[in-house]
Parts: sequence; structure tokens; C-alpha cells
Amino acid sequence: MNNLKPAEGAVKKGKRIARGQGSGRGGTSTRGHKGAQSRSGYKRKRGHEGGQMPLARRMPKRGFNNINRVEYVALNLEKIQAIVDKHGISEISVDKLRELNLLGKSKKVKVLGRGELKAKVELTVNAISESAKAAVEASGGTVNLV
Repeated sequence: MNNLKPAEGAVKKGKRIARGQGSGRGGTSTRGHKGAQSRSGYKRKRGHEGGQMPLARRMPKRGFNNINRVEYVALNLEKIQAIVDKHGISEISVDKLRELNLLGKSKKVKVLGRGELKAKVELTVNAISESAKAAVEASGGTVNLV
């Protein structure tokens, strides 16, 4: 019984605050005098720099962000040919691209005309460029817009 000790790390040996004036950490309990930080429930606001102008407000703002902008994921003809060669499919749609983990959950697809398309492919996409449409139809494929 005389050599029992608590497990390593079980006993916290830190400064004991608010235990009277004799402890050296009594009175204001290391919180200073008055002000928000001395009160219970104080929480510093994110980005607050103690009255200094916050970084987010010091940096210049540029340009215009259009909330109605529709962003597309570009899919070139060479990429479509690679998908056809690798997976052996002749129908490529937005849903099929999501199944193959080539497209995010709510992304839209626009087919662009870079590269060469040899396979006959049936495309079902959100948008397509004129050159890409001509190339798909020249190879015997069809294009459907969603």
C-alpha cells in the first residue's frame, strides 16, 4: 500500500488558480482587471485583431462575382476517346461519367473540340461547342443536350 502511485499522466500538475492571495494566483485569478477577457463566457471573434483593422478588410477587393454564373467541366474529344478505349462504352452521359467517378455530384459538362474522335459515340451532355458537335457527327455519333 505504501508504494501505490497514480498512472503516468493521470495527475495534472499545473498552476492552481483562484486559491487565495497566498498562492500568488488569487484575486483576479490571472485574468487581469476588468474587460471582456476577465469575464466568464468570453469568446474572441474569428478574425478579430484587437481593434486593428482585420486582414480581410485591409486587402483590396477586385472584380465581380456573378451569382448566376454557370460553370462547366471541360471534356475534350481526346478525353472522350480515352474513356471509350478504356471502358469500351459507346454511350457517354453525365450520369455515366458520375458512375465512373470522372465527374462531381452537381457538376455540368461541356464538350470541347480539342483532340481527335475516331469512335462512334452517343453523347448526352449539358453543352457542346460547334467544332466538337461537328467532329462527333462526322464520326457517326449523336449529340443530345440535357
